[in-house]
Amino acid sequence: MSQRHPVLTMTAISKLFPGVRALDGVDFRLFPGEVHALMGENGAGKSTLIKVLTGVYDTDAGTVTLDGAQVSFAGPMQATAAGVSTVYQEVNLCPNLSVAENIFIGREPRRLGVVDWRETRRRAQALLARLDLHIDVTELLGSYSLAVQQMVAIARAVDVRARVLILDEPTSSLDADEVAQLLRVMRQLRDEGIAILFVTHFLDQVYAIADRITVLRNGRLVGEYLTADLPQIALVEKMIGKELDALERLDSEAGRDPAAVAAGKALVEADGLGRAGSVAPFSLTIHQGEVVGLAGLLGSGRTEVARLLFGADRADRGRLTVAGRPAAVRTPVAAIERDIAFCSENRRTEGLVGELTVRENIILAMQAARGWLRPVPRRRQDELVQRWIEALSIRPADPDMPVRNLSGGNQQKVLLARWLITEPRLLILDEPTRGIDIGAKTEIQRLVAELSDGGMAVLFISAELEEVLRLSHTVAVMRDRQMVAQLANDDSLDADRVMRAIASGAQQEGLEKA
Repeated sequence: MSQRHPVLTMTAISKLFPGVRALDGVDFRLFPGEVHALMGENGAGKSTLIKVLTGVYDTDAGTVTLDGAQVSFAGPMQATAAGVSTVYQEVNLCPNLSVAENIFIGREPRRLGVVDWRETRRRAQALLARLDLHIDVTELLGSYSLAVQQMVAIARAVDVRARVLILDEPTSSLDADEVAQLLRVMRQLRDEGIAILFVTHFLDQVYAIADRITVLRNGRLVGEYLTADLPQIALVEKMIGKELDALERLDSEAGRDPAAVAAGKALVEADGLGRAGSVAPFSLTIHQGEVVGLAGLLGSGRTEVARLLFGADRADRGRLTVAGRPAAVRTPVAAIERDIAFCSENRRTEGLVGELTVRENIILAMQAARGWLRPVPRRRQDELVQRWIEALSIRPADPDMPVRNLSGGNQQKVLLARWLITEPRLLILDEPTRGIDIGAKTEIQRLVAELSDGGMAVLFISAELEEVLRLSHTVAVMRDRQMVAQLANDDSLDADRVMRAIASGAQQEGLEKA
């Protein structure tokens, strides 16, 4: 590739948002006839880089060059006209129009000033046949599966003579056969000379299709690598930024013996629990007083496991047992009735109600469990809210302040208080320390250890391996929406061993390297 010229070059790209440097001097190259994977964890800058490229965002510094000419697109339509097309995870076509109409919308073949529908259908069928897709192009797009809709979006991009095709998480909702079909199409387009920028969290797909990999972390370029020269464990290390130093554990080690906890009473047992298109069937036992950490890359299925256990998503296979009794946890209300609590990673959209006060947010779960016809007495509210404001050091300590006015760390404490007030037996924490300062993070980690020592079971999800290892008795490892390992957190477990488990999951069928 050093003897060829890149079709796309992005040089020293920087993008600032209020209080956040989303991109900091990032370089990126894309060559004709290659699949180039753009990798990084949540917040690494992948989406921002794509939006700068396609004109959704202006760049604060740096240049974009397409076929040797400097460009600055005013928006995605201008980028598409120049040959840079994007297919997103959520297909942005019109489900109420036919397949043929979606492919040629705004560019319909015309005859004597009117749309030539026969030619439109003929060209649509020919274009899809080129991608080995044979469907009725007169049917509504919405009548077809998401995989077919993805193919139609790609066909439209190819028809507008795309030189650069950006595929942003195109496989996240596809099954194994659909993924294999999409990868075949990507190989075909690559062989025809189209440059493909591929964003995904599935490592097996990267190693099955990508020629090169660029890794971003915290808005900065980590490096550009030939896929063949970068082992999977090295990729994981570069994405996460693993510290090689020994992890410092919490001062209090009382009750942290994984063997002793595992010998205790089982609280929650999942046996072959799963949901098609979400997470493969898994089995997991969580004991009283045990902290089970879920480790894995973003998109590996950690949140999906949490949502199944809480009933936010309904399992379509397997069974769940709570305290020795079969439990049909099909809704969050059913989970709450069985003393299971869930703090979502999206505290602003799925957790807190910004317009309500601190008091109202804290009392919300307890009130929901009682039913709205049995309001919690105001005196009881005041007692409980004040207790948890003091216990969690929520600042400012004003129960009547709108929760939206609190810092991220204090908002997270309010969400914790909401569930702790219900005295759960299992507390599910999804990224409880993301985006908060080190002081608040330390307090929450220490609280998790104290709750565990007091007999509460905790399912703890974090992208930070150091945090998972610091708190957990058992580490369950997720990869590509499968639970691939369960490791006792004894003296022999370290970050390297967890990394190896993340990086060495079984190859999926149909993903063999071309």
